[in-house]
Amino acid sequence: MAEPRGRVLLADPRGYCAGVDRAVIAVEKALEIHGAPVYVRKQIVHNKHVVATLERRGAVFVDETDQVPEGAVVVFSAHGVSPAVKEQARERSLTTIDATCPLVTKVHMEAKRFAKDDYDILLIGHRGHEEVEGTMGEAPAHTQLVDDAEDIANVQVRDPEKVVWLSQTTLSVDETLSKVDSLKARFPGLQSPPSDDICYATQNRQQAVKQMAAECDLVLVVGSTNSSNSVRLVEVALEAGARDSHLVDFASEIDEAWLEGVQTVGLSSGASVPEILVSEVLDWLAARGYPDVETVKAAEERLVFALPHELKTRRAALAVDEKA
Repeated sequence: MAEPRGRVLLADPRGYCAGVDRAVIAVEKALEIHGAPVYVRKQIVHNKHVVATLERRGAVFVDETDQVPEGAVVVFSAHGVSPAVKEQARERSLTTIDATCPLVTKVHMEAKRFAKDDYDILLIGHRGHEEVEGTMGEAPAHTQLVDDAEDIANVQVRDPEKVVWLSQTTLSVDETLSKVDSLKARFPGLQSPPSDDICYATQNRQQAVKQMAAECDLVLVVGSTNSSNSVRLVEVALEAGARDSHLVDFASEIDEAWLEGVQTVGLSSGASVPEILVSEVLDWLAARGYPDVETVKAAEERLVFALPHELKTRRAALAVDEKA
């Protein structure tokens, strides 16, 4: 064991949220019920380790529905899909399992409702992100994406009194509210969604990092680069006072040079990260002089989402068959 050099502050909550847990279990159950291969459109969640683990069990990840053989089983990822993708699946006679996070589905329902009432919808989110593409697909004629300052400056609406903002669920709370303020400066009549679109898990993970960041010389966030909420945690750490912060998929990606002069290391993980990857980072740090771990708790999370109804129906049918 190395000479003690400092301590670790461990964020709580961290890692898997209810939506990610549900999506991963959905793929596992689909494999149990239908057998391999089960196809998954896009990454079920944005994490390299999770995707590789499911691939070893027989999941096949594809970019688009037309890559799935006709009549096969396909799982839609936690990030959601547009109505056009669902229609493509029907045309190909695919058995679909919709693992969209219920909190993303809530935003989809809001988009449809506001479009039905003929509002212009300003969707705050990151261009090209799967969740954004799915939400925009619910009401493409009514929805404009707001990603950066240029978008804020250029957006046009038909009636300034009939405009509402929605957001991608995995953004930074502070960044989103800053964009809302800028949009309200242009459109004072801008309405807010009936409830906060940014998911509870994203907010809780950001709050835990905020609480510890000022005490940290270095904050490590376990997560993949295509995970929006993981990338945001690094930004939140730096904004909240951490001297340095880095995103890593695995402990092996940590550069020992980052520990130079570091007394306190903060550690968190994105909402699609299994706890085993955090444990490996803790072991890595302990071996280099950071064995003492103190938890920084920001919230208690007890939310659990039911499995997609397609899986529950299929499992019930199988149970009946077995009794017969």
